[in-house]
Amino acid sequence: MNILFIVTRADTIGGVQVHIQDLAIALQQNNHKVLVLTGQQGRYNEELTRAGIESVACKYIKKQINPFLDGKSLRYILYILDLFKPDLITAHSSKTGLLGRIASQITKIPCVFTAHGWSFTAGIPEPNRTIYRWLEKATAPLADKIICVSQYDRTIGLAAGIGSQQLLTIYNGMKDIAPSLRANTVPSEPIKIVMVARFDRQKDHLTLINAFQTIDAELILVGDGSSMETIRQRVEQLGIDGKVKFLGFRQDVAQILAQVQIFTLISHWEGLPYTIIEAMRAGLPVVASDVGGVKEIVIDGETGYIIPRGDGETLRQKLNYLIDREGVRSNMGALGRQKYESQLTFKQMYDQTLTAYQEAIKARNSAR
Repeated sequence: MNILFIVTRADTIGGVQVHIQDLAIALQQNNHKVLVLTGQQGRYNEELTRAGIESVACKYIKKQINPFLDGKSLRYILYILDLFKPDLITAHSSKTGLLGRIASQITKIPCVFTAHGWSFTAGIPEPNRTIYRWLEKATAPLADKIICVSQYDRTIGLAAGIGSQQLLTIYNGMKDIAPSLRANTVPSEPIKIVMVARFDRQKDHLTLINAFQTIDAELILVGDGSSMETIRQRVEQLGIDGKVKFLGFRQDVAQILAQVQIFTLISHWEGLPYTIIEAMRAGLPVVASDVGGVKEIVIDGETGYIIPRGDGETLRQKLNYLIDREGVRSNMGALGRQKYESQLTFKQMYDQTLTAYQEAIKARNSAR
């Protein structure tokens, strides 16, 4: 197969970008031809090149809705489709998900849209939430299949009137790591807690920072983004800069996870976060916000703790509880690792995704 991946952002490398890169590498290894079309050229294009994946960038593709630029983006996508002649379009993220489906309708090339967390999920501010709910419902019939990364997303998609037989759930999955990179859940001085996340409005670093005033541990923040300086200033205002480290964007996350005892992800909304899967793969207990499909993989009281969105007091209590209990951390980390092995491996995701791709092509060809 010739497969065209389309994704909005190339200025950052988050879960969506990791998902596409891992799939693209595996598809090429299995003799499929792959091209990735991104928004404006960025570090992700460089990462794809290093991984041996060809990519092209469209400077008109932006995250925000802009009819003029979106029209130019669609024309560029149609141009690439004519050059590459894919058997399948696979679109990722909301903006390129919409554009990819429209391009599919025009060209009659099969399309699979992967919703990495709907843009109308709880936590997303208005009016974007209502606008994207309407847009997703209007364009859903243009996709041959829609992959949801959690059962939560499939459920709210169905409730919003998006598809029926088209929607299927395929959990994100990651390739395994060497045993030497399994996490260190035994005591250190001080206990180290890590959050790996972009600094933007989706992530709730502020609640974590405010809760950390009365936590006796070291907090490691991995990632960059537009709100990083605001959070850094808040850390200084609270006088806790001595126990909070900002590492910026890193490509050695597995090595960092091997040196900490607790993982946390505090968010306003999510799909099915790759960083939590990384933490479970490493054998770390996870404390995360109850958003998106998080509680489908983090089992409260077994592999970690789920806290209500924005609840800093519960967050503080759960982190302090784990800090004081080595045995609980170790048991939760081991159960998280078992959950990863049984449900969240890359092979499981790849096999199910490839089947969905093949079925989409077959269904479209049969309808002709």
